[in-house]
Amino acid sequence: MQAPDWLVWQLLGRPARRTTDRGGASGTGYWSAATGAYRPDLVELALGHQAMLPEVIGPAEPAGTTPEGLLISAGTGETMAAAFGLGVRQGDAVVSLGASGSVMAVHHEALVDARGMITSLADATGMHLPVVHTMNAVRVLRGTAEMLGVTDLEELSALAMKSTPGAHGLALLPYLEGEKTPNLPHAAGTLTGLRRESMKPEHLARAAFEGMLCGLGDALDVLRVRGVDVRRVFLLGAAAELPAVQAAAPMLFGTQVVVPQPADYAAIGAARQAAWALTGQLPLWQGAAAQIFEPGEELAVGQAVRQQYTTVREQAHPGAFS
Repeated sequence: MQAPDWLVWQLLGRPARRTTDRGGASGTGYWSAATGAYRPDLVELALGHQAMLPEVIGPAEPAGTTPEGLLISAGTGETMAAAFGLGVRQGDAVVSLGASGSVMAVHHEALVDARGMITSLADATGMHLPVVHTMNAVRVLRGTAEMLGVTDLEELSALAMKSTPGAHGLALLPYLEGEKTPNLPHAAGTLTGLRRESMKPEHLARAAFEGMLCGLGDALDVLRVRGVDVRRVFLLGAAAELPAVQAAAPMLFGTQVVVPQPADYAAIGAARQAAWALTGQLPLWQGAAAQIFEPGEELAVGQAVRQQYTTVREQAHPGAFS
């Protein structure tokens, strides 16, 4: 059992029945979200032997009742609980801005990707959460801030806002730690478009924000090419509050961007799931209070910036996504 499953088993008084949920099981690597069944061959590869495995129960199905009479819900993984707490649904994607980045979306089926770019997880509602990871997100901003001698990301954002979309011709391919999407573990960053008039701190700052977001846009496109519908993007992480991110993300992602108020959405999702198990009804949910940003008239500008970025990426790493 995984740690949450063991805890549930303890709370229930160590019954003969041991359970897990679809989300947690899909994160093991040896339960298939596509078939809804364990893969004994992968169990043996992972553990070195076959093992007794917990029963995978449905999202609204209780795991059981404690000796004191308290109902325990199925539980789920942190990523799935956060998506449930946010209230994301089909047509939504979630872009997480940490040191590295991740993009996940709600989809009606599990996606199998021979290139290994997509991790196919199961969500907390019976749907699926295909996830694509990038190595470089906020670390790109922090590295640029250090190089420019600015004190924090707020100052870097203010500097970037003095530039214009396209960063005066500068394009930064932000593969500073190699990259996972595309799979280029030994790559380095690339800065192109240097001219005398573009060699200013504000243009490099803008190029850093655009490069980071274009890299995440590539990850979004990995899902879109596989038929995942993306009509709006939830943007998470402290960097989502930066004006330069909020200004550039809608036009570079080509869709509405939602920045939720900071909250522990995994805990909110767990509470929502508990209510579902208790009542038998999926609770109506308004979702997170949020700021909403539209691409507006700058959509065409964003497409031009993405095309410039793509050209630089293909010149540096031909066929990286083929």
